[in-house]
Amino acid sequence: MNLSERLNEDMKQAMKSKDKFTLSTIRMVRSTIKYLEIDLKRTLDDNEVLDILSREIKQRKDALQEFESAGRDELAASTKAEIEIIIKYLPTQLSEEEIKVIVQQTIQETGASSKSDMGKVMSALMPKVKGRADGKLVNQAVLQFLQ
Repeated sequence: MNLSERLNEDMKQAMKSKDKFTLSTIRMVRSTIKYLEIDLKRTLDDNEVLDILSREIKQRKDALQEFESAGRDELAASTKAEIEIIIKYLPTQLSEEEIKVIVQQTIQETGASSKSDMGKVMSALMPKVKGRADGKLVNQAVLQFLQ
């Protein structure tokens, strides 16, 4: 079962169990997927759906920081809950140690030695961790090793 089918099934299950919050979160994600499918005039594969899910989580994490800094606890709580629902559809996230190991391997593969090689390392690294690691963590790890 691909991610789109899984989202559809979970949406149906949320309808049956009358879980309005989960239902609205899944509908928001499916809406984003559907708009892109209409623009591209084709159905999306799992990698493209993963990109959308990662983007949705990143947007919500950014909003969460804003809500917390503004003292909007009720909005922060609902945003955290949305993030938890969406994360269920992503592959298992890599730990910091696993990210560091992959970063070191990629730096050795690309022969990078300074910050000026950052783009080369990131372009080789991101496909390896796609959907399994936050881009900010990966970026920080690369910076740490290239200093």
